[in-house]
Amino acid sequence: MQSEIIVDVSFGETRVAVLEDKELVEIYIERNDQQSIVGNIYKGVVENILPGMDAAFVNIGQDKNAFLYLGDINRLEFGDTDEYYEIKTNPLALRCGQEIVVQVIKEAYDQKGPRVTTNITLPGRYLVLLPNTEYIGISKRIEFEEERTRLKEIACKIKPDGMGLIVRTAAEGKSEEVLKNELEFLKNLWQKIKQKSKESAPVLLYKDYDLVFKAVRDMFTNQVDRFVINDRKKYNKIIEFLSTYAPSLKSKVEYFNLATNIFEYFQIEQKLSKALSKRVWLKSGGYIVIDETEALTVIDVNTGKFVGKNDVSETILKTNLEAAVEIARQIRLRDIGGIIIIDFIDMKKPEHQKLVLDALKEALKRDKTKTVVVGITPLGLVEMTRKKVRQRLSCIMQSCCPYCEGSGKILSPETVGLKVLKEIEWYFKNRVEEKFFVEINTKVCEVLRKGEVDRIKELQEKYKKKIYLKASSNIHINKFTICPVKDEDHYMALCGALSEGDEVLAFVEEEDKFNPKNAVGYVNQNRIEFDDASDLIGKYIYAKVEKVYGTMSKGKILEVCEENKEDVKEF
Repeated sequence: MQSEIIVDVSFGETRVAVLEDKELVEIYIERNDQQSIVGNIYKGVVENILPGMDAAFVNIGQDKNAFLYLGDINRLEFGDTDEYYEIKTNPLALRCGQEIVVQVIKEAYDQKGPRVTTNITLPGRYLVLLPNTEYIGISKRIEFEEERTRLKEIACKIKPDGMGLIVRTAAEGKSEEVLKNELEFLKNLWQKIKQKSKESAPVLLYKDYDLVFKAVRDMFTNQVDRFVINDRKKYNKIIEFLSTYAPSLKSKVEYFNLATNIFEYFQIEQKLSKALSKRVWLKSGGYIVIDETEALTVIDVNTGKFVGKNDVSETILKTNLEAAVEIARQIRLRDIGGIIIIDFIDMKKPEHQKLVLDALKEALKRDKTKTVVVGITPLGLVEMTRKKVRQRLSCIMQSCCPYCEGSGKILSPETVGLKVLKEIEWYFKNRVEEKFFVEINTKVCEVLRKGEVDRIKELQEKYKKKIYLKASSNIHINKFTICPVKDEDHYMALCGALSEGDEVLAFVEEEDKFNPKNAVGYVNQNRIEFDDASDLIGKYIYAKVEKVYGTMSKGKILEVCEENKEDVKEF
């Protein structure tokens, strides 16, 4: 399997894409004004204790206080085991105003602040130092038992007293000397952090690497075929870093100096856009639908265009197997965390269910983030969880729609049209003015003109007042404005410049000088030409603007007003 890491550094944003066999499987985005704080170490102040939740809120100098589970408090943090056990059995023993060293393990999310722990970890390229925990661990991705045994022996030999070590995947095949050198670096780093922790809280004690160097440290291994970056300064720093820690990888780093967008060149932009789509098509013709909610994520599998050849159960199995692999990729790509429910197409044979479940578990093995597949419920739904660390891709690249407020739906043109009628009646009843200007979306205007035109006439006759409609494609379908019209100049100002798709009330004033069959109308000094309209001179018409050339426009007649000029517009 070919593996590539592509890095785009531009316009105050860094993006890291991971490709496997040219398929986008992971994307990380960090903006200069929204840098990740996961991995940062702070000296904070306990601001609030929640005994009923076994938790505390810690001020670490961010916009929101950090959330600390008391179960995440390490006894070595305090140096006094009696105090530690007092905290564990009595949350109130953790005092408000107490200063405590914590590390961020989860980003702030929605209305929640970042989550922190006192179980500090200092990651290097080959080792992770655990200053407050006596533990030795070997990466599960190192599969050969002999190599695991060798690395564990080295870890036991070099482990500092009172501290722990985790041997990372990149340490496979590395000598004791290399691991020992990195350990010395991490120990010195911890001493600097302890020294700075004497400052008053809240204070940042250690800032983790930026996204580019996190990618180099955590993802750039021997299994990666190439690492491409479009920033010369960072390229030079990466080469310098690798010269010390991994010289064998230097030849795999490439500087991208073409004038084109690096993500466009590697066809990532298009794939990134698809990663935000609810519907994902499978190669067979089936598709999956991904619905992300606040509580959980639901994934539905459908056969779509795929109808198979012979047996329906085989068709369903093939679709589900293909979907299982794609679902694992999408979860990883979109960085979806929390509870995930997958509704595969119903399978009656238990052996088919097992095949699909095994395929899903196998595909999830490529995911570095911890996932747990619980199993299939009596309803045939697959339950699984994935650890939340960062904000999901949709939260980074998208924001909640101000019109639908995240529901994914807006009001229909018919519903808005009825709201407009009710609002018009309110203005007729409660305002003394006699003329009103209404600007609405083109689709809403279409509904009013076709189905509710009699209602508008009834309102005008009942209250002896006038309505002038302007339909614009530039106004949102759920929005509309109503305001009194003072005089002709005011009306013209309200109409403003015309755009293609606008629907307006225009007065047909004269023949077209170049074609006597055509006529010319005006709206707010905007000239509108109409084909075959010479017989409508002196009348008002509702028209749709089809083309705009500066202050000149081409219009299509929608309706001829029965009233004359004086009746329609008496300013």
